[in-house]
Amino acid sequence: MPRRIVTGLNEHGQAAVVQDGPAPRTYELKHTPGFANSLVWSTPAEPVVPFDGTDPTPAVASYAPAPGETRLIHLVIPPDTVYLTEGFDFAAAAAERLETSPGLAELFEPDAPGMHTTDTVDYGVLLQGEIVLELDAGHETTLAPGDIVIQNGTRHAWRNRTDAPAVALFVLIGARRNA
Repeated sequence: MPRRIVTGLNEHGQAAVVQDGPAPRTYELKHTPGFANSLVWSTPAEPVVPFDGTDPTPAVASYAPAPGETRLIHLVIPPDTVYLTEGFDFAAAAAERLETSPGLAELFEPDAPGMHTTDTVDYGVLLQGEIVLELDAGHETTLAPGDIVIQNGTRHAWRNRTDAPAVALFVLIGARRNA
């Protein structure tokens, strides 16, 4: 579970840490062992500073932000072999994702597991492990820790072909899709 440190102003108008603790919307998925997601922060299309003390994450209805909005999401992605485990229940896993990633889970393609398209510009940073970015026509790029990907609203999936979890941090910025 990631630690979230939020700054704001103290009672004297000075910069200070005003929140320090776990990200409030963290889920360790029961039906996809090893998978965890945390909604760390969000902003509206026109954020206001300094922080007024109201945590924006509990009110988020959709993990897919509208144009100009942002979401900061921390993911732990288990090895792909989790999905091949005897007895893995795809329906239960999908239902759990709908509960824990509303607005985003609905965008995953049922006929192409893992593939999805969002109307966002995503800044992704791989923090730990190795992950493969799969695009259309089987095009793949392998990321190592420290690599940064800018995902511009294209169809993609994340594959973990190793035997260890991968940890990534994504900033999703809502965008308008060009027709």
